[in-house]
Amino acid sequence: MRSLVGLDRGAAKQAFAAFLAGKTLGANQIEFVDLIVDHLTEHGVMGAALLYESPFTDITPQGPDEIFTSSQVEELVAALDRVRAAALAA
Repeated sequence: MRSLVGLDRGAAKQAFAAFLAGKTLGANQIEFVDLIVDHLTEHGVMGAALLYESPFTDITPQGPDEIFTSSQVEELVAALDRVRAAALAA
């Protein structure tokens, strides 16, 4: 159902609040996370594989690995997994 109605924008932002906390991110990194929030707001859930497709690759052709550390990419994927798990539990 969530994939039909999307996710509340506030909830989508909250899902990535821990990721953003305490980090100094560059413009491309912030835009990348904003695109994730936009996608979740529209579609409700998102698979990690989409991080390597357009519109994400329009910012960084190699996907998140080009602008985030490997541990930060793992954090992004974990946040997406938490959103998906919450959607399945609802």
